[in-house]
This record gives sequence, structure tokens and C-alpha cells, in this order.
Amino acid sequence: MLAILKRETKSYFTGMIGYVVVAVFLAVLGLYFTNQNLMFASSDFGGVLYTCTILLLFLLPALSMRSFAEERRAKTDQLLLTSPVSIPGIVLGKFLAQMAVFCVPLLAAAVMPLILTAFGRVNLVGAYASLLGFVLLGAACISIGTFLSSLTENQIIAYLATFGVLLVCYLMNGIRSMFTSGSLLAFLVFTAVLLIAAILVGVTCKSLVAGAGTFFAGVAALFVLFTVRPAWLLSAFNAVLSALALFDPFTNIVSGMFSLTAMLYYLSVTALFLFLTGQTLERRRWN
Repeated sequence: MLAILKRETKSYFTGMIGYVVVAVFLAVLGLYFTNQNLMFASSDFGGVLYTCTILLLFLLPALSMRSFAEERRAKTDQLLLTSPVSIPGIVLGKFLAQMAVFCVPLLAAAVMPLILTAFGRVNLVGAYASLLGFVLLGAACISIGTFLSSLTENQIIAYLATFGVLLVCYLMNGIRSMFTSGSLLAFLVFTAVLLIAAILVGVTCKSLVAGAGTFFAGVAALFVLFTVRPAWLLSAFNAVLSALALFDPFTNIVSGMFSLTAMLYYLSVTALFLFLTGQTLERRRWN
């Protein structure tokens, strides 16, 4: 795992991706820090990090898009999969390399609350809690991008897919307010999700029957639930939308409502998508 971590971290700075991500992040972070904290004499460093969350949608897909897609394009994935390194070691090595690049500009962010103490009282606990939440949010986003990169050999597709997923999560509050008008709309949205899931099953299993069976079985179950207990369907739909609101817990953290639940949520999302990435690689190893 350490060998993969070193190789991947070095590769980000051999090319331009690592430098571009770090430079853009530092420039925007410094701009917002100067504008919000220094010029307006505000001690709220969490607000700076909250403003920078929009950067995650653009920069983190650039980090994760090449993690496995490039290996597949260059036909080096089989060499990697047949190496003595275990699948979890491969996944963790690539994930930690991305985290290392992501955390480089955050080293400067760790100093910024200390700079503010020269001008007055600063809630350092709240500032560093927000920074910890930002790191965990970034880890969850990177894990999603790593999983999507393992599904394709095209880096552009991996970037766009990751950007699309993160954008939906970012806008989930607005989406959730639109989709609370009734269980019929929930039924239609769940049907669309089932269709996407069925396509993925069909492509993964290389079987039209498996994909069609997944779709029709899911639609039948949804129809029964819609007929018998429509309130349950709406409740489940709202619960799913809440779970997909990836950026909401961080909003609560920067508002001063630090909770272990939010931290566990980000750790769980990270672990889930790293596990799914490992399962994707395991399937490719034996196919």
C-alpha cells in the first residue's frame, strides 16, 4: 500500500493536476479569507470553508478521475491487480494519495485561524472543528469519485460523472423541497432510479435479462407499496433524499452545531464507496 501511495502522490506532481488543484484551492481560499476575515474583521473562519465547498465540485473530480480510469486506459490495471498488494491496499493507496494532495492547501488553512487571534478573540475549537468537517467532506467526495473512476476507462467520463453526482448532492436541499408534493412524484423518481440501477446491473452482468428482471421486480414492489401504503413511500423517499444531502452535515458544523453523527456520516460514506471500489476491482480481477 505504501508503494502505491508514494507512486500515486508523486504522479500527481509529476504532471500538472496536483499543482493546479493546490494552486487554485490556495488562491480561492486566500481570497475568501482576506475578504471575509481580514477586510471585514470577522472571526468566523467556518464561513470561509463553507464558501469553498463549491470548489470541491470542480477540483476533486480532477483528482479522482485518473485513479483507476487511467490504469484501465493504459492497460496497466491487470499488472496492478496481479501484484502482491491486496485489493484493499490498492484502493487505500490511491485514496490516501488523493487525500494527501487535497490536504496540502489545507495546511495553510490550519494557520489562518491562528492569524486571526492577533486581531481579537477567535473560537479556535469551532474553527478547527469546521476544518475537520471539511476534510471529512472532501474524503467522502473523493471516495465517490474513486468509485466512479473504477467503472470506466475514460477520464472525461469519470470527471463528468463525479461532478454530476456531487452537484446533485450539493443541490439536494432545493431538490428535496421540490419533491415533497406527493407520493406519486416519489413513485416516478424511484422508478427512474430503478431504471438506472437496472442498466448498471445489465452492463455489469452483461445480461439484458438480469437488467430487465431487476427493473420490473423493483417497479412491481414500488407499485404494491404505492397502492397499499403511499405514505410509507413518501417517507422513504424523503429519507433517501436526506441521506443524499452530502453537504448538509457540514453546513451544520460551520454553524456551530458540531456532532459526532455528522462525522460518522462522512466516515460511513467514505467507507461505503471505498468498499464498492474494492468490489469492482475484485470482480475485474477474476474476469
